[in-house]
Amino acid sequence: MNKHSLQLGTESIKKLLVKLSLPATIGMIVNALYNLVDTIFIGRGVGYLGIAGLSIAFPIQMILMAFSFMVGIGASSAVSRSLGENNLERAEKIAGNSYVMILIIVGIMVTIGYTFTDPILRLFGATDNILPYSRDYIQIILGGSIFFSFAMSSNNLIRSEGNAKVAMLAMIIGTGLNIILDPIFIFVFDMGIKGAAWATIISQFISFLYVLSYFRSGKSSLKIKPHHLKLEIGIFKEIIAVGLPAFVRQVNGSILAVIMNNTLGTFGGDIAITVYGIINRVMMFLLMPLFGVVQGMQPIVGFNYGAKKYDRVKETVKISILVTTMFASAGWILSQLFPEVIIRVFTTESEVISLGTQAIHYIFLAIPVIGIQIISGSLFQAIGKAKPAFVLSILRQMLILIPLVLILPRLGFGLIGVFVAFPVSDVISTIISGFILKHEIDKMHL
Repeated sequence: MNKHSLQLGTESIKKLLVKLSLPATIGMIVNALYNLVDTIFIGRGVGYLGIAGLSIAFPIQMILMAFSFMVGIGASSAVSRSLGENNLERAEKIAGNSYVMILIIVGIMVTIGYTFTDPILRLFGATDNILPYSRDYIQIILGGSIFFSFAMSSNNLIRSEGNAKVAMLAMIIGTGLNIILDPIFIFVFDMGIKGAAWATIISQFISFLYVLSYFRSGKSSLKIKPHHLKLEIGIFKEIIAVGLPAFVRQVNGSILAVIMNNTLGTFGGDIAITVYGIINRVMMFLLMPLFGVVQGMQPIVGFNYGAKKYDRVKETVKISILVTTMFASAGWILSQLFPEVIIRVFTTESEVISLGTQAIHYIFLAIPVIGIQIISGSLFQAIGKAKPAFVLSILRQMLILIPLVLILPRLGFGLIGVFVAFPVSDVISTIISGFILKHEIDKMHL
């Protein structure tokens, strides 16, 4: 076991959380920045229908991400706990099994995606005007999805052994290169939305090569050999069980995007779909620091829970909630003070700017409270408790937000009802998550 893994059980929680969260946060902010810049370039170089095309294609990307997260988080949780128990051989088997699972799953998903491209895009809300843009983008993205999926899953494994800097660099390499290539392909080569897609998969391939070189260098605690690639049913089930909540959370986001696109198309047309596409990316950017904290928290919690050091688990959770609440509050302040400025960065269309400014005020209204909600679900994933993690993963979007999005507009609230659904669901899900979290923490005894 290397020094990065050993420090999880001995170093000061505050220092450890900073050491692991800061690189993850930087990497995720850079990743979210790519999404923003990509949208800006498409908005300026292709037009608002290009942004709408991205909004339709995004749920498909989220489904691919969902499988990667499921395998990566499920495997990283099991690896962290195995390292905490000083069982290196099992940790390596888990990592090897996770790679085989990624290969199988992505192969199936890409085959389905290419076979049913147009029907899927129609289902996800593509109108006649938007469909050509969505099709051009997603068909290229599917071709490079294996590299993205491997890199994303591997990043979780790298963090599980306490080496957050390498995971950060993998993300920065991919997203930084993407930001550089976007304007070249979109404007210089005049490839439009296809150029944005090519820039993305080329960048993902380079990130994949970096992660592969790390594991082949011998610097990782995990020395994966051919016999570790043989699927074991027990490991397979554990990865799926623990990673399922992360999968469900991502798929919920995809289902929400489908319902949002169709509802917005009904009550607001292409302009409303474009607005949500912009706001969704802004929200992802502002909330990335929260997920960076979560990615730093999980290996600490998983290792110390496996080592039965419950006091360190509790301290990690407490500090993580405090920090995520601070980050969320900062995002809320920016969204409320500068909504029009934010929208204008992406487009010069007056209708998009007007509706977007109004929508941001509603959608971001209760963002400061969501730290508790995010940390709660992540805790149960880290300690391997699949059932409560699953419940919390479907709570906000599937059980509360989606029904509100479907009901409120049809009760006479119209388009505003779609936007109001967000703060209402944030408050309700945070209260429920807080009670479940407290109950679990109270059960932990030294």
